[in-house]
Parts: sequence; structure tokens; C-alpha cells
Amino acid sequence: MSIVSRWLLAASALLLGGQSALADINMPVGVTPISKEVYGLHMMIFWICCVIGAVVFGVMFYSMFKHRKSKGAKPADFHESTTVEIIWTAVPLVILIAMAIPAAKTLIAMEDTSDAEVTVKVTGYQWKWHYEYLDSGISFFSSLHPDHNAARQKGSGVDVSQFDNYLKEVDNELVLPVGKKVRFLHTSSDVIHSWWVPALAVKKDAIPGFINENWALIEEPGVYRGNCTELCGRDHGFMPVVVRALPEAEYDAWVAENAPAPAITESTGAAATTAVAAVEEDADREWGLDELVAKGEGIYNTNCASCHQANGQGLPGAFPAITGSPVATGPIDAHINTVYVGVSGTTMASFANQLSDVDMAAVLTYQRNALGNSVGDTVQPSAIKALR
Repeated sequence: MSIVSRWLLAASALLLGGQSALADINMPVGVTPISKEVYGLHMMIFWICCVIGAVVFGVMFYSMFKHRKSKGAKPADFHESTTVEIIWTAVPLVILIAMAIPAAKTLIAMEDTSDAEVTVKVTGYQWKWHYEYLDSGISFFSSLHPDHNAARQKGSGVDVSQFDNYLKEVDNELVLPVGKKVRFLHTSSDVIHSWWVPALAVKKDAIPGFINENWALIEEPGVYRGNCTELCGRDHGFMPVVVRALPEAEYDAWVAENAPAPAITESTGAAATTAVAAVEEDADREWGLDELVAKGEGIYNTNCASCHQANGQGLPGAFPAITGSPVATGPIDAHINTVYVGVSGTTMASFANQLSDVDMAAVLTYQRNALGNSVGDTVQPSAIKALR
């Protein structure tokens, strides 16, 4: 949409619907103190610009109408006017200073991450987010919801109108408390990403090798959506952010339910090691071909289908096919190495830190025995565990 079209749309909204219509195309007020400051600053500068525009164009149109040739107006012949030059220099300077003072105050407040009660490290991956709660030890990946990911694939035949918030849902939401100052640390594992949630007024680049930070204090429970705003690759448009803000009591219950088991010590006793033992047992036991393939399908659809397609056909010239691939049907060690280490110089990243032993074994087995392949062997979780 052109700039002219946007101005016409805004003008029509004001004439037809007043402030409520303008709100539909305006930036959100948000649910944090900073977002409200940003909105107030935005509206103040917006109306200042409107007044300046009205005055400047009003003088122009009046001058053209009043001094038109058809009324016998003669062009003036004069040189510079010191008074006029002082006025048109001083007035804009005063206006800029008036806007700069509150803007600087808001920018300083946006960078003040002191006294945070919760710290979340946000790491960008192509094309997902990894969240680490540094205070509680909770960590997980957040990707485009599998149902939405499958529906968007070429030839899926799925009616996307059945989905609410199509392409804006994730498999794991970032859960945050209401009424607590949350500090975000932003970085990336591959290329530059940018984590943005408009309702929180939080937007920060995630750069490999650097840590950027900002913060939010959410005042209202609810679900707030955003996305990656840095062009980070082919599937940049399928990297949404979903934040669920919970009252403090509900958030504490969520943390208690999802926090990792405590470290195994003599004082914790056998009961505290149950969860850890269960994970170890899953990684050490012998898995059957059918159960690995069944589990691997979901892992593939979440982590691999965006590039290699849900049917394994890939995208010629961009992403290789899994079906009939010399890697997926070749030596098993080479296949494991490709997924575990990645392929340098390509978009094939390492999944060593993205998938558990069981998940990686399952998706490798699925690739070798589904999608048109039938090698007949299995990759056991113990083989992945041995590489760590």
C-alpha cells in the first residue's frame, strides 16, 4: 500500500469512525508501562505532525489562492529576511526539543533492566525460538504449531479458514507472570533474528555472539502475539511468538509443574530422581522400529518439514529431498552426523542441542523408514547419547 493510500485510509477512518476506527489501524496501547509510554509518545508526535502539516499546507493553499495571477497578483521581489530565517529555524528547534525530552526519558526507561524478578534467555534459530528461564531452569523450543505448519505446505489441500490465528500459533507458548518485571536476554545460534511482541513494546535483535537485553512488566493476563521481524531466511514468515501472561499464583503453579527435577544428591533420596531416571531409561532402552517411526513423524513435522516438506520431496535448488536421499538411505553413521553436527555452509543446522537423544533417534529412524524410504534399520537413542 502506498503512502498516499495509507493517508487516505487514515483520513477516511477519522471521518467515518472517529477514534475507534483510528485505533484499528494505529499501534496498540499495549499492556506494559513502557508500551503505554510509547503509545503516548507516538500520539503526541502524531498530533504535532498533524498540526504542522495543517499549518504549512494551509499557508500554502491560502497563498496560492489569495495571490493567484487571475486576480492580478504581482510576484514580490525581495532578498533574504533575517527575521523569517530566525523564526523558521527557532520554531522547529523548539518543537524538536519538546519531542526529544519525553522520547529520551522513554528510551532510558526501556533499557533499565535492573531489579528484574524473572530472567528469560531468548535464542533465535532458523526457524524457531528457544526459551530458557534462568531462575527456574525451565527450557524449551517454540515452533510454528504442527497443524499450521502442515496446512501451509504446498499441495496440503487443507482449508486454512478452520484455523484461528492462522500461522500465529506455536507448539509451546512462552509463559510469563503478571505484575513481575521480566528481563529478556536475546541472542541467536545462526543468523540475525528479532524478537517482537507489540503489546509488550518489546523488540530486540538477536545477534549471534552477542547478548542484547530489554524488559517488560505485564499488567494484564492474556495471550500476546508477535513474530521475528528480521528477514532471517526462507521461512522467516513462519516464526511466530506467543506469550501467555498468567496471574502470579497460576504462573508459580506452571513453574512447579515444568521445572526440571533437582540434582541427584544423597539428601534428595530416591523419590527426587524419578523423573531423571525415567529420561535415562528412555535413552538407554532398546526401541522398536514401529514406535521410533511413530514418534519420529511428529518430530519431523515440527523440525524438518518446513524445509524438506511434509512429504519429504524437498525444494529443488534450495532444500534436498529426504525421499531417496543418499544420506537418508545410506550409511547410518553419516546420516546421524548430518543431523547431529549439521552441514557447514548450508542452512542445515546442528540439532545436537535442539533434540533429545530419543527425539533425534526417532526422527532419523523415521527419515530412513518413511517418506518413501524403507531401509529397515533403526537409530537407537543410546547411539545419540554416546555422542554427547
